[in-house]
Amino acid sequence: MRRRLEPNYLCMNDRCIVFIDSGIGGLPYYAYFVERNPHIRALYIADRAHFPYGGKSKEELVFLLSALVAQTIEKCNPAIIVLACNTASVSALPELRKRFEGILFVGTVPAVKPAILASKAGHIGVLGTARTIEDSYIGGLAASTGKDCKVTRIAAPELVEFVENSFLHASDEEKMHITKKYIDQFRAVGVDAVVLGCTHFLFLLPEFKQAATGDIAVYDSIEGVCGRVESLMKTKNENIALVTGNNQVEDKWREVAALYNLKAYKFEDFDG
Repeated sequence: MRRRLEPNYLCMNDRCIVFIDSGIGGLPYYAYFVERNPHIRALYIADRAHFPYGGKSKEELVFLLSALVAQTIEKCNPAIIVLACNTASVSALPELRKRFEGILFVGTVPAVKPAILASKAGHIGVLGTARTIEDSYIGGLAASTGKDCKVTRIAAPELVEFVENSFLHASDEEKMHITKKYIDQFRAVGVDAVVLGCTHFLFLLPEFKQAATGDIAVYDSIEGVCGRVESLMKTKNENIALVTGNNQVEDKWREVAALYNLKAYKFEDFDG
């Protein structure tokens, strides 16, 4: 039996929304989205076979994620795929959009822009995987703000491993210790904003905020990513007219259909 969805949402032909990460990192994004949209069918894929993504090259990630997305489309027929991973997004998102034109993709982009725009010191920090912080995409985000701001980048592969493998049973002291040392590094160089550039780090958001209290703001992209998915879901459905016959759909027929808010396609060419 089909699930009934709220009428103000585009149900994307009742297709699902898929969140992908190398492990548990994207779960906070998935959970945040599901809490706000309990009537939407959402699936989560943890690509544990290739964890972690952070140490892999861009070419390898494009290859791995292309294969995974192809399998996901075959199994799940998603309307939207969320790359709930900063590394996957900065490395493979443009190529995935080219290869799978029938799927809407949402990437997880580090919240560099809001951090820079809010920074009074003109100096922010980005914490992420080596693949993310080395990518030119970070510099492009910073430059696009039009504001002169220094960006200090720190790779934290051990933090990804900690969240994936030790977080569940770690003590509060262990969580605080591993986050505070990074905040202290950023504080020592004078940043007043830190961007969590890896979805895994959201598991430690309370500890990051506690360690940063007083002089450093902490930024993440969870609300922006989920908001983007919701905006795509609310896109108006396309009303369609299918026309049979051996010839192509004539322009005059398209014009008439448009008067009735319909987009005309040749019946034989339409694949749904």
